[in-house]
Amino acid sequence: MTDLGLFLSKRSVNKAEISRRTGISKSRLTQLSNNNTTKLTAEELYKIALSIEVLPCDLLMEVCKGISLPVK
Repeated sequence: MTDLGLFLSKRSVNKAEISRRTGISKSRLTQLSNNNTTKLTAEELYKIALSIEVLPCDLLMEVCKGISLPVK
């Protein structure tokens, strides 16, 4: 499961409702939630955050928590 999938799972959100509100298909939401190689776009992140009533920056921080700059 991806960090987005874990975030949505913790909040017990309904993917069908997110799909309805955002226009992102349920199959795309499933890919974003389960497949670590699927890339989340900024527009998708923003729409998902708005639909679940969280700040987009909070969702971004959660889904990008494992990303860091390379050590020199």
